[in-house]
Amino acid sequence: MVSAAATLSSLHNIQHLIFSTKPSLLKPIASLPRIICSSSSQEFNISFAPPKPKPKQQTQFDFSNQEGQLFIPWIVRGEDGNLKLQSHPPARLLHALADAKTQNPKKKIKKKSVGVKKDDAPIAKAQISAGPERTYSKAARRFYNENFREQPQRLSKVLAASGVASRRNCEELIFEGKVTVNGSVCNTPQTRVDPGRDVIYVDGNRLPRRLPPKVYFALNKPKGYICSSGEKESKSVISLFDSYFKSWDKINSGRPKPRLFTVGRLDVATTGLIIVTNDGDFAQALAHPSFNLSKEYIATIEGVVNKRHLIAISEGTTIEGVHCTPDSVELLPSQPDMSRPRLRIVVHEGRNHEVRELVKNAGLEVYALKRVRIGGYRLPSDLGIGKHVELKKSELKALGWKN
Repeated sequence: MVSAAATLSSLHNIQHLIFSTKPSLLKPIASLPRIICSSSSQEFNISFAPPKPKPKQQTQFDFSNQEGQLFIPWIVRGEDGNLKLQSHPPARLLHALADAKTQNPKKKIKKKSVGVKKDDAPIAKAQISAGPERTYSKAARRFYNENFREQPQRLSKVLAASGVASRRNCEELIFEGKVTVNGSVCNTPQTRVDPGRDVIYVDGNRLPRRLPPKVYFALNKPKGYICSSGEKESKSVISLFDSYFKSWDKINSGRPKPRLFTVGRLDVATTGLIIVTNDGDFAQALAHPSFNLSKEYIATIEGVVNKRHLIAISEGTTIEGVHCTPDSVELLPSQPDMSRPRLRIVVHEGRNHEVRELVKNAGLEVYALKRVRIGGYRLPSDLGIGKHVELKKSELKALGWKN
Protein backbone atom coordinates (compact mmCIF):
# COMPACT_ATOMS: atom_id res chain seq x y z
CA MET A 1 0.00 0.00 0.00
CA VAL A 2 2.84 2.34 0.78
CA SER A 3 4.45 1.78 -2.66
CA ALA A 4 1.15 2.34 -4.49
CA ALA A 5 0.61 5.62 -2.64
CA ALA A 6 4.09 6.75 -3.58
CA THR A 7 3.47 6.00 -7.25
CA LEU A 8 0.20 7.95 -7.33
CA SER A 9 1.91 10.88 -5.67
CA SER A 10 4.63 10.91 -8.37
CA LEU A 11 2.06 10.89 -11.18
CA HIS A 12 0.18 13.77 -9.56
CA ASN A 13 3.34 15.83 -9.38
CA ILE A 14 4.09 15.18 -13.10
CA GLN A 15 0.59 16.22 -14.13
CA HIS A 16 0.87 19.41 -12.12
CA LEU A 17 4.21 20.17 -13.75
CA ILE A 18 2.92 19.65 -17.30
CA PHE A 19 -0.22 21.78 -17.03
CA SER A 20 1.37 24.52 -14.92
CA THR A 21 4.26 25.11 -17.41
CA LYS A 22 3.89 27.73 -20.14
CA PRO A 23 3.13 26.34 -23.64
CA SER A 24 6.29 27.90 -25.14
CA LEU A 25 8.42 25.96 -22.67
CA LEU A 26 6.83 22.62 -23.36
CA LYS A 27 9.05 20.05 -25.01
CA PRO A 28 7.82 17.56 -27.64
CA ILE A 29 6.44 14.47 -26.14
CA ALA A 30 8.65 12.36 -28.38
CA SER A 31 11.73 13.96 -26.83
CA LEU A 32 10.75 13.40 -23.17
CA PRO A 33 13.07 11.11 -21.31
CA ARG A 34 11.98 7.71 -20.35
CA ILE A 35 10.40 7.66 -16.89
CA ILE A 36 11.15 4.73 -14.69
CA CYS A 37 9.18 4.22 -11.56
CA SER A 38 10.77 1.83 -9.26
CA SER A 39 9.79 0.36 -5.97
CA SER A 40 10.94 -2.44 -3.91
CA SER A 41 8.28 -4.78 -5.20
CA GLN A 42 7.40 -3.59 -8.83
CA GLU A 43 8.94 -1.50 -11.65
CA PHE A 44 7.06 0.53 -14.30
CA ASN A 45 8.81 1.23 -17.68
CA ILE A 46 6.90 4.01 -19.44
CA SER A 47 8.10 5.33 -22.90
CA PHE A 48 6.46 7.46 -25.62
CA ALA A 49 6.73 6.05 -29.22
CA PRO A 50 7.51 8.48 -32.09
CA PRO A 51 4.73 9.35 -34.55
CA LYS A 52 4.22 6.87 -37.39
CA PRO A 53 5.36 8.14 -40.86
CA LYS A 54 2.79 8.58 -43.58
CA PRO A 55 2.70 5.67 -46.05
CA LYS A 56 4.20 6.53 -49.45
CA GLN A 57 2.25 5.98 -52.62
CA GLN A 58 3.43 3.08 -54.76
CA THR A 59 3.40 5.15 -57.96
CA GLN A 60 5.99 7.64 -56.64
CA PHE A 61 9.69 7.13 -56.13
CA ASP A 62 11.82 9.13 -53.75
CA PHE A 63 15.31 9.59 -55.11
CA SER A 64 16.33 12.27 -52.62
CA ASN A 65 18.36 9.81 -50.55
CA GLN A 66 20.52 8.71 -53.53
CA GLU A 67 23.98 10.21 -53.47
CA GLY A 68 24.86 11.53 -56.97
CA GLN A 69 23.05 8.73 -58.78
CA LEU A 70 19.86 8.94 -60.82
CA PHE A 71 17.59 5.95 -61.22
CA ILE A 72 15.17 5.87 -64.14
CA PRO A 73 11.98 3.89 -63.49
CA TRP A 74 11.06 1.10 -65.87
CA ILE A 75 7.50 0.57 -67.05
CA VAL A 76 6.80 -3.15 -67.25
CA ARG A 77 3.74 -5.31 -67.47
CA GLY A 78 3.27 -7.62 -64.52
CA GLU A 79 1.96 -11.13 -64.42
CA ASP A 80 -1.54 -9.78 -63.80
CA GLY A 81 -1.40 -7.87 -67.09
CA ASN A 82 -1.26 -4.38 -65.55
CA LEU A 83 1.51 -1.84 -66.09
CA LYS A 84 3.69 -0.92 -63.15
CA LEU A 85 6.88 0.98 -62.35
CA GLN A 86 10.06 -0.53 -61.04
CA SER A 87 13.56 0.80 -60.41
CA HIS A 88 15.46 -2.04 -62.13
CA PRO A 89 15.31 -3.22 -65.78
CA PRO A 90 13.09 -6.17 -66.65
CA ALA A 91 14.67 -9.60 -66.60
CA ARG A 92 14.06 -10.31 -70.29
CA LEU A 93 16.05 -7.23 -71.29
CA LEU A 94 19.01 -8.33 -69.19
CA HIS A 95 18.88 -11.78 -70.79
CA ALA A 96 18.74 -10.26 -74.27
CA LEU A 97 21.79 -8.09 -73.57
CA ALA A 98 23.67 -11.06 -72.23
CA ASP A 99 22.87 -13.11 -75.33
CA ALA A 100 23.86 -10.25 -77.68
CA LYS A 101 27.29 -9.94 -76.12
CA THR A 102 28.01 -13.62 -76.57
CA GLN A 103 27.16 -13.69 -80.29
CA ASN A 104 30.04 -13.85 -82.76
CA PRO A 105 30.39 -10.75 -84.97
CA LYS A 106 29.67 -11.29 -88.64
CA LYS A 107 32.72 -11.32 -90.84
CA LYS A 108 32.75 -8.87 -93.72
CA ILE A 109 33.09 -10.57 -97.06
CA LYS A 110 35.43 -8.69 -99.35
CA LYS A 111 34.48 -8.78 -103.00
CA LYS A 112 37.33 -9.73 -105.27
CA SER A 113 37.95 -7.18 -107.98
CA VAL A 114 38.09 -8.66 -111.43
CA GLY A 115 41.17 -7.61 -113.35
CA VAL A 116 40.40 -5.23 -116.20
CA LYS A 117 42.87 -4.10 -118.76
CA LYS A 118 43.61 -0.43 -119.12
CA ASP A 119 42.08 -0.23 -122.60
CA ASP A 120 38.96 -2.06 -121.43
CA ALA A 121 38.57 -0.07 -118.20
CA PRO A 122 36.28 2.66 -119.67
CA ILE A 123 34.01 0.06 -121.28
CA ALA A 124 33.91 -1.94 -118.03
CA LYS A 125 33.01 1.22 -116.10
CA ALA A 126 30.26 1.95 -118.62
CA GLN A 127 28.82 -1.53 -118.12
CA ILE A 128 29.01 -1.16 -114.34
CA SER A 129 27.36 2.25 -114.48
CA ALA A 130 24.47 0.88 -116.48
CA GLY A 131 22.41 1.36 -113.37
CA PRO A 132 22.60 1.14 -109.54
CA GLU A 133 21.36 -2.12 -108.06
CA ARG A 134 18.84 -2.31 -105.25
CA THR A 135 21.67 -2.57 -102.75
CA TYR A 136 22.34 1.16 -103.16
CA SER A 137 20.51 3.72 -101.04
CA LYS A 138 17.53 5.70 -102.27
CA ALA A 139 19.62 8.86 -102.40
CA ALA A 140 22.21 7.17 -104.64
CA ARG A 141 19.52 5.83 -106.97
CA ARG A 142 17.84 9.23 -107.11
CA PHE A 143 21.14 10.91 -107.97
CA TYR A 144 21.73 8.32 -110.71
CA ASN A 145 18.25 8.79 -112.18
CA GLU A 146 18.63 12.56 -112.26
CA ASN A 147 22.14 12.71 -113.71
CA PHE A 148 23.00 9.49 -115.54
CA ARG A 149 19.78 7.78 -116.46
CA GLU A 150 19.00 7.83 -120.15
CA GLN A 151 16.25 10.17 -121.17
CA PRO A 152 13.03 8.81 -122.71
CA GLN A 153 13.53 7.81 -126.34
CA ARG A 154 11.31 7.29 -129.35
CA LEU A 155 9.26 4.13 -129.23
CA SER A 156 10.56 2.83 -132.57
CA LYS A 157 14.16 3.34 -131.44
CA VAL A 158 13.57 1.51 -128.16
CA LEU A 159 11.99 -1.44 -129.97
CA ALA A 160 14.90 -1.63 -132.41
CA ALA A 161 17.46 -1.40 -129.59
CA SER A 162 15.69 -4.22 -127.75
CA GLY A 163 16.17 -6.50 -130.75
CA VAL A 164 12.56 -6.64 -131.93
CA ALA A 165 13.34 -5.74 -135.55
CA SER A 166 14.88 -3.00 -137.63
CA ARG A 167 13.69 0.51 -136.99
CA ARG A 168 11.65 0.56 -140.18
CA ASN A 169 9.98 -2.76 -139.36
CA CYS A 170 9.30 -1.53 -135.82
CA GLU A 171 7.49 1.48 -137.23
CA GLU A 172 5.32 -0.86 -139.31
CA LEU A 173 4.47 -2.86 -136.17
CA ILE A 174 3.47 0.37 -134.41
CA PHE A 175 1.28 1.49 -137.32
CA GLU A 176 -0.43 -1.92 -137.36
CA GLY A 177 -1.44 -1.50 -133.70
CA LYS A 178 0.66 -4.40 -132.41
CA VAL A 179 2.43 -2.30 -129.76
CA THR A 180 0.89 -1.23 -126.44
CA VAL A 181 2.34 1.20 -123.91
CA ASN A 182 1.00 1.03 -120.35
CA GLY A 183 -2.04 -0.90 -121.50
CA SER A 184 -2.99 1.42 -124.41
CA VAL A 185 -2.35 0.84 -128.11
CA CYS A 186 0.24 3.28 -129.44
CA ASN A 187 0.22 4.15 -133.16
CA THR A 188 2.86 6.89 -133.06
CA PRO A 189 6.53 5.85 -133.46
CA GLN A 190 7.67 9.24 -132.09
CA THR A 191 6.14 8.59 -128.67
CA ARG A 192 8.73 9.04 -125.92
CA VAL A 193 8.98 6.03 -123.64
CA ASP A 194 11.26 4.76 -120.90
CA PRO A 195 11.58 0.96 -120.92
CA GLY A 196 12.63 1.00 -117.27
CA ARG A 197 9.32 2.55 -116.18
CA ASP A 198 6.81 2.05 -119.00
CA VAL A 199 5.20 -1.33 -119.65
CA ILE A 200 5.58 -2.11 -123.37
CA TYR A 201 4.15 -5.14 -125.17
CA VAL A 202 4.83 -6.21 -128.77
CA ASP A 203 2.52 -8.89 -130.19
CA GLY A 204 1.64 -9.89 -126.63
CA ASN A 205 5.28 -10.24 -125.52
CA ARG A 206 6.58 -8.01 -122.74
CA LEU A 207 9.56 -5.85 -123.68
CA PRO A 208 12.42 -6.24 -121.14
CA ARG A 209 13.02 -3.31 -118.83
CA ARG A 210 16.76 -3.37 -119.33
CA LEU A 211 18.12 -2.60 -122.78
CA PRO A 212 21.07 -4.66 -124.03
CA PRO A 213 24.50 -3.03 -123.67
CA LYS A 214 26.18 -1.25 -126.57
CA VAL A 215 28.63 -3.53 -128.36
CA TYR A 216 31.09 -2.80 -131.17
CA PHE A 217 32.86 -5.37 -133.37
CA ALA A 218 35.31 -5.38 -136.25
CA LEU A 219 34.57 -8.21 -138.71
CA ASN A 220 36.75 -9.56 -141.50
CA LYS A 221 33.97 -10.14 -144.00
CA PRO A 222 34.40 -13.12 -146.31
CA LYS A 223 33.33 -13.22 -149.94
CA GLY A 224 29.77 -14.31 -150.66
CA TYR A 225 28.16 -12.76 -147.56
CA ILE A 226 25.78 -9.81 -147.74
CA CYS A 227 25.47 -6.99 -145.21
CA SER A 228 21.88 -7.66 -144.21
CA SER A 229 20.40 -8.41 -140.81
CA GLY A 230 17.35 -10.21 -142.21
CA GLU A 231 16.69 -13.64 -140.75
CA LYS A 232 15.71 -15.04 -144.14
CA GLU A 233 19.17 -14.44 -145.56
CA SER A 234 21.25 -17.56 -144.92
CA LYS A 235 24.56 -15.90 -145.83
CA SER A 236 24.28 -12.71 -143.85
CA VAL A 237 27.31 -11.41 -141.98
CA ILE A 238 25.20 -11.51 -138.81
CA SER A 239 25.13 -15.31 -139.05
CA LEU A 240 28.87 -15.23 -138.33
CA PHE A 241 28.01 -14.19 -134.75
CA ASP A 242 26.05 -17.35 -133.89
CA SER A 243 28.74 -18.59 -131.51
CA TYR A 244 28.74 -15.20 -129.78
CA PHE A 245 24.98 -15.33 -129.19
CA LYS A 246 25.16 -18.92 -127.90
CA SER A 247 27.50 -17.83 -125.08
CA TRP A 248 25.54 -14.65 -124.35
CA ASP A 249 23.31 -16.08 -121.61
CA LYS A 250 26.32 -17.44 -119.71
CA ILE A 251 28.15 -14.11 -119.73
CA ASN A 252 25.20 -11.71 -119.50
CA SER A 253 22.48 -13.58 -117.65
CA GLY A 254 19.16 -11.78 -117.45
CA ARG A 255 19.91 -9.24 -120.18
CA PRO A 256 18.34 -9.37 -123.65
CA LYS A 257 20.53 -10.14 -126.63
CA PRO A 258 21.58 -7.18 -128.77
CA ARG A 259 20.31 -6.82 -132.31
CA LEU A 260 23.41 -6.44 -134.47
CA PHE A 261 23.68 -4.68 -137.82
CA THR A 262 26.49 -3.42 -140.01
CA VAL A 263 27.78 0.13 -140.28
CA GLY A 264 27.48 0.80 -143.98
CA ARG A 265 27.65 -1.97 -146.55
CA LEU A 266 30.08 -4.01 -148.60
CA ASP A 267 28.81 -5.76 -151.70
CA VAL A 268 28.70 -9.53 -151.81
CA ALA A 269 32.03 -9.82 -153.69
CA THR A 270 33.98 -7.35 -151.50
CA THR A 271 35.88 -8.60 -148.47
CA GLY A 272 37.65 -6.99 -145.54
CA LEU A 273 36.85 -4.67 -142.67
CA ILE A 274 33.29 -3.90 -141.66
CA ILE A 275 31.98 -2.61 -138.33
CA VAL A 276 29.09 -4.41 -136.62
CA THR A 277 27.22 -2.88 -133.70
CA ASN A 278 23.82 -2.32 -132.10
CA ASP A 279 24.35 1.42 -131.52
CA GLY A 280 22.20 3.28 -134.03
CA ASP A 281 23.71 6.71 -133.35
CA PHE A 282 27.21 5.33 -133.80
CA ALA A 283 26.28 3.63 -137.07
CA GLN A 284 24.57 6.72 -138.46
CA ALA A 285 27.52 8.96 -137.63
CA LEU A 286 30.12 6.69 -139.22
CA ALA A 287 28.11 5.90 -142.35
CA HIS A 288 26.98 9.46 -143.10
CA PRO A 289 29.07 11.26 -145.77
CA SER A 290 29.16 14.42 -143.63
CA PHE A 291 31.32 12.55 -141.10
CA ASN A 292 34.08 12.64 -143.75
CA LEU A 293 35.56 9.28 -142.69
CA SER A 294 38.23 7.99 -145.05
CA LYS A 295 38.21 4.34 -146.18
CA GLU A 296 41.13 2.48 -147.73
CA TYR A 297 40.72 -0.33 -150.28
CA ILE A 298 43.14 -2.73 -151.94
CA ALA A 299 41.94 -3.50 -155.48
CA THR A 300 43.45 -6.44 -157.41
CA ILE A 301 43.28 -5.63 -161.14
CA GLU A 302 42.94 -7.90 -164.17
CA GLY A 303 45.50 -6.92 -166.84
CA VAL A 304 48.19 -4.26 -166.88
CA VAL A 305 47.95 -0.92 -165.10
CA ASN A 306 49.51 2.13 -166.81
CA LYS A 307 50.03 5.71 -165.73
CA ARG A 308 47.02 6.88 -167.71
CA HIS A 309 44.83 4.51 -165.71
CA LEU A 310 46.01 6.10 -162.48
CA ILE A 311 45.32 9.58 -163.87
CA ALA A 312 41.81 8.54 -164.95
CA ILE A 313 41.01 7.12 -161.51
CA SER A 314 42.33 10.23 -159.73
CA GLU A 315 40.11 12.48 -161.91
CA GLY A 316 37.04 10.69 -160.55
CA THR A 317 33.69 9.78 -162.06
CA THR A 318 30.01 10.58 -161.72
CA ILE A 319 27.94 8.25 -159.51
CA GLU A 320 24.18 8.83 -159.11
CA GLY A 321 24.50 12.39 -160.40
CA VAL A 322 27.38 13.26 -158.02
CA HIS A 323 31.02 13.62 -159.15
CA CYS A 324 33.17 11.48 -156.84
CA THR A 325 36.94 11.97 -156.59
CA PRO A 326 39.22 9.66 -154.56
CA ASP A 327 41.58 11.03 -151.94
CA SER A 328 44.56 9.11 -153.28
CA VAL A 329 45.48 6.38 -155.81
CA GLU A 330 48.70 4.36 -155.63
CA LEU A 331 50.11 1.40 -157.52
CA LEU A 332 51.58 -1.07 -155.02
CA PRO A 333 54.87 -2.85 -155.69
CA SER A 334 54.52 -6.27 -157.26
CA GLN A 335 55.05 -9.36 -155.11
CA PRO A 336 56.37 -12.77 -156.15
CA ASP A 337 53.30 -14.63 -154.95
CA MET A 338 50.89 -12.22 -156.70
CA SER A 339 50.91 -11.98 -160.45
CA ARG A 340 48.18 -9.35 -160.72
CA PRO A 341 48.80 -5.65 -160.00
CA ARG A 342 47.25 -4.04 -156.95
CA LEU A 343 45.99 -0.52 -156.34
CA ARG A 344 45.56 1.31 -153.05
CA ILE A 345 42.53 3.62 -153.33
CA VAL A 346 41.36 5.90 -150.53
CA VAL A 347 37.88 7.46 -150.62
CA HIS A 348 35.84 9.36 -148.05
CA GLU A 349 32.31 9.69 -149.43
CA GLY A 350 31.48 5.99 -149.44
CA ARG A 351 29.07 6.00 -152.37
CA ASN A 352 27.52 2.76 -153.55
CA HIS A 353 30.15 0.76 -155.52
CA GLU A 354 32.35 3.87 -155.61
CA VAL A 355 35.73 2.09 -155.92
CA ARG A 356 34.48 -0.33 -158.55
CA GLU A 357 33.03 2.53 -160.59
CA LEU A 358 36.30 4.48 -160.41
CA VAL A 359 38.29 1.49 -161.68
CA LYS A 360 35.70 0.70 -164.35
CA ASN A 361 35.66 4.30 -165.58
CA ALA A 362 39.46 4.08 -166.09
CA GLY A 363 39.05 1.06 -168.37
CA LEU A 364 40.16 -1.57 -165.89
CA GLU A 365 38.48 -4.63 -164.41
CA VAL A 366 38.47 -5.48 -160.71
CA TYR A 367 39.50 -9.02 -159.87
CA ALA A 368 39.19 -8.69 -156.06
CA LEU A 369 38.44 -5.84 -153.70
CA LYS A 370 39.24 -5.66 -149.98
CA ARG A 371 38.73 -2.87 -147.45
CA VAL A 372 41.61 -2.65 -144.97
CA ARG A 373 41.02 0.62 -143.06
CA ILE A 374 38.23 2.84 -141.77
CA GLY A 375 39.33 6.18 -140.33
CA GLY A 376 42.29 5.53 -138.05
CA TYR A 377 41.45 1.85 -137.45
CA ARG A 378 43.15 -0.75 -139.63
CA LEU A 379 42.06 -4.36 -140.06
CA PRO A 380 44.25 -6.54 -137.78
CA SER A 381 46.61 -8.70 -139.80
CA ASP A 382 45.96 -11.70 -137.54
CA LEU A 383 42.17 -11.52 -137.83
CA GLY A 384 41.09 -14.46 -139.93
CA ILE A 385 38.41 -14.37 -142.60
CA GLY A 386 34.96 -14.58 -141.05
CA LYS A 387 36.29 -13.76 -137.56
CA HIS A 388 35.43 -10.76 -135.41
CA VAL A 389 37.00 -8.89 -132.50
CA GLU A 390 35.38 -6.52 -130.00
CA LEU A 391 36.57 -2.94 -130.25
CA LYS A 392 38.11 -1.11 -127.31
CA LYS A 393 37.52 2.51 -126.48
CA SER A 394 40.86 3.59 -127.96
CA GLU A 395 39.94 1.86 -131.21
CA LEU A 396 36.54 3.56 -131.23
CA LYS A 397 38.32 6.91 -130.92
CA ALA A 398 40.50 5.93 -133.87
CA LEU A 399 37.28 5.52 -135.86
CA GLY A 400 36.37 9.08 -134.91
CA TRP A 401 33.70 8.27 -132.31
CA LYS A 402 33.91 10.77 -129.43
CA ASN A 403 30.96 9.61 -127.28
